[in-house]
Amino acid sequence: MTIKTTLAASTALVVAGSAAFAEAHMANDMTLVSWGGAYQASQDNAYLQPYLEMNPDVSAVWDESSAEAVAKLRAMNEAGNITWDVVDVVASDAIRLCDEGLAMEIDHDEMLADGDDGSTATEDFGDLLVSDCFIPQIVYSTTVGYRTDVAEWNGNTPEDICAIFDLETFPGQRSLEKRPIGNVEWALLCDGVAKADIYDVLETDEGQAQAFAKLDTIKDNVTWWSAGADTPQLLADGEVVIGSTYNGRLFSLIVEQDQPVEMLWDAQMFDLDGWIIPTGLSEEREARAMDFIRFATDTQRLADQAKYIAYGPARASSAPLVSTHAELGIEMAPHMPTDPANAENTFLYNYEWWADYRDDLDAKFQAWLAQ
Repeated sequence: MTIKTTLAASTALVVAGSAAFAEAHMANDMTLVSWGGAYQASQDNAYLQPYLEMNPDVSAVWDESSAEAVAKLRAMNEAGNITWDVVDVVASDAIRLCDEGLAMEIDHDEMLADGDDGSTATEDFGDLLVSDCFIPQIVYSTTVGYRTDVAEWNGNTPEDICAIFDLETFPGQRSLEKRPIGNVEWALLCDGVAKADIYDVLETDEGQAQAFAKLDTIKDNVTWWSAGADTPQLLADGEVVIGSTYNGRLFSLIVEQDQPVEMLWDAQMFDLDGWIIPTGLSEEREARAMDFIRFATDTQRLADQAKYIAYGPARASSAPLVSTHAELGIEMAPHMPTDPANAENTFLYNYEWWADYRDDLDAKFQAWLAQ
């Protein structure tokens, strides 16, 4: 039996799925790329370990380089040496990688499992299928946590996102992500720009200058982070009093570790996260990657991830299966960014806009940091 080097052939290999076929035609090792910390642990518990138990001859390792995925995949492609098999990325990065031919196009209905409710993958994921190369996994938000025991605040409590910029009422060190995304939107919002106008303003040089000018007002009081685990650790150690990170990381800090920290949901920035498969893999590696993806993104597995971290599953059919925390036994739904009580004033992150403007604003942001 021969394997043609086409997308359809790869799909057929994955769907066929017999043990003997897998042994003969799928690679037995994988490198999975993610973000580290509590999020990666949730993936390991919900997806990878069950998959390895079903496939005892397969081995897998994690690489915590998702924040640099675009740059590293560009470099790997240039060198003709793709060492990653499955990569977790945000939606805007998936769009960029797909546009550049660095991520494999996916026939979602052929290559992914149907929903447990009988829906096709396309119906189940719905509007979250923002790219032909993207397999959605979670809805999450970038939001803010703050210490509840800061004496200098004189009993004041942050009520909205603009507390980040209020050094008089809330003195102390901040932590913000070392990239423009989120920071420039919040800066404009707290400088009086209407939410609906922010991306139009950011398209102009004047609007970008306005955002950087607002960030200048706190620049000397900011610790810049690159990994999602940084802000929770800085908050736990008391090195910062308020900082941004992903809502699931703050859930872990507050609920699992019982730290004196609270979550500020105001202007939380909704985003999508999911998988891509790099182009340029061998047929065997591509087939193994797709076999894993098909398993890891089915209805039950996406619901299972919510047992370990407070991110909403990307499949509609998974939502009714979200139950309690695997260890604490608490209901997880109220801790999701999509819960109505938490979503009263959300900021809808425009991943398509960022796919177009990210390289340019990244360069300007890094130049601003160096000033």
